[in-house]
Amino acid sequence: MEIKEIIEKAKKNDQSAFNALLDFFWNDVYGFQLKRTENENDAEDIAIQTFSKAFDKIGTYNETYEFKTWLITISKNIHIDLVRKRKSSIQNRPNQSNDDHFHDIIDESPSPEDKLITEQNLAKLLRDIKKLKPHYQEVINLRYFQELTYKEISEELNEPINNVKVKLLRAKKLLAEIIIK
Repeated sequence: MEIKEIIEKAKKNDQSAFNALLDFFWNDVYGFQLKRTENENDAEDIAIQTFSKAFDKIGTYNETYEFKTWLITISKNIHIDLVRKRKSSIQNRPNQSNDDHFHDIIDESPSPEDKLITEQNLAKLLRDIKKLKPHYQEVINLRYFQELTYKEISEELNEPINNVKVKLLRAKKLLAEIIIK
């Protein structure tokens, strides 16, 4: 099947078309980000965000451009946003360059109120995760709570790595919908 046909099926919300696009273009997007970030985890996360955003906005894809170019552009913009966010958080920290003054050490440990809020948010998140189907719960648990790599998850579940990526992508999307409600 030609890529244009697969894209048309994806525009009609065909899950197998999404899987095919992910399989076909994963290495291009991941490789592009690996060169930019020089970090496998960041490259994987950005690549997944790229496909998630692309699949959400596939109806806006203009066929006059190559699909790969469209994906790479989305990926590049996600990376730029990530870099900007990191830079702004670094720039927002106070900086005293005058050695005559003592340096204030900022206590960044959470206050008791912050700990309580975090625990409540985690409890709510866990309740929301339990609303997902068991196989989605499992993949979220393995990735975000046990912090396994995609390869380790693939071995744990005895599934191809691309299935794990798609399953995680789908689980995150469904979880986001539950949280929004």
